[in-house]
Amino acid sequence: MTTPSSRIVAARGASDASRAVLSRRALNRATLARQLLLRRADLSVSDAVAHLAGMQAQTPHTWYVGLWSRLAGFRPEAVADLLTNRQLVRLALLRSTIHLVTAADCLAWRPIIQPVLERGMNSNFGKHLVGLDRDAFVAAGRALVDERPLTFAALGARLAEQWPGRDQAALAQALRAWVPLVQVPPRGIWGRSGPIAHTSAEAWLGAEVSSAPAPQHMIQRYLAAFGPATVKDIQTWSGLTRLRAVVDALRLELVTFRDEQGQELFDLPDAPRPDPATPAPPRFLYDFDNLLLSHADRSRVITADYCRQVYEPHGPVPQLVLIDGFTSGDWKVTRERDTAMLTIRPFIHLSAQDTTALTEEGARLLAFVAADAATHDVQVTAPV
Repeated sequence: MTTPSSRIVAARGASDASRAVLSRRALNRATLARQLLLRRADLSVSDAVAHLAGMQAQTPHTWYVGLWSRLAGFRPEAVADLLTNRQLVRLALLRSTIHLVTAADCLAWRPIIQPVLERGMNSNFGKHLVGLDRDAFVAAGRALVDERPLTFAALGARLAEQWPGRDQAALAQALRAWVPLVQVPPRGIWGRSGPIAHTSAEAWLGAEVSSAPAPQHMIQRYLAAFGPATVKDIQTWSGLTRLRAVVDALRLELVTFRDEQGQELFDLPDAPRPDPATPAPPRFLYDFDNLLLSHADRSRVITADYCRQVYEPHGPVPQLVLIDGFTSGDWKVTRERDTAMLTIRPFIHLSAQDTTALTEEGARLLAFVAADAATHDVQVTAPV
């Protein structure tokens, strides 16, 4: 909900708005509202994924919790239908990581993100690709994946038949950077598994990627999902660099603020900026939740209590709990025979009211992620 004060700011224009300071809590509530975490939304899965500007989805299934936490009456079968019907796809996109996006955003955004994928590929595999005829390679590789979806291992081996002596992993990664590759079902289908097999986005969707990529529109979509934000925030989310000029060209369509450190924040005039006192219910985030990954300055959500935690550098990425909108604990589900246990480790002392609300939300989470378990148990430990 847009507050009366924010409507006045928008009406006065950018010059007045640029003097307005948004507190950390104000930024928190604005971002939670746009991320559908203040209240579950009555949106279709496809509309929600579009509204969220995609979801990081490099694991097969953990991102389903992100949709469950955001949508009223969420059913994982709805996602399966959209993936198999090719209305949603999973592909390397923002930050060169696997994202779940709509077919339309895949076709529109993949050319914009091309430099990000090429930068990562060149950094890791460029020395193995010196002298490679890119046009001939792309044509041959596209023919292979369009004939039938291939895993990277199989793709690298097939490409090495035509380019003997080349590093097979480098060849597969080069095609990933130079051709839009989507992961095909059953990979990513709830309750199922399958090889990480790829085909081209054009073959899978029956349409060409955009020949006139528009980063301005993508930036506006980012602000709708994550704003207010700095240019550095936009660059962190996308992986792109040198976006200052693109954002400056949009100034007449945006409003600006300052954060408590004096950094300039950009936003859409009519985007929600709730009262900072708006209650925020407990929410369970998944391991790669974009709420935690899409700003250069993550203090609008990440707390010092979280930063003090010690996690295994190469271990599982923690799944976090929001209390009052901020990272206040982590969670994990374990199984033993027919019992599923949710263990919540708070980083802070919880009130009795927070403990009750968190336990009730945890019971609902268990009913979703462990529906087949005969017994569900929620445990909230002492603060760590």
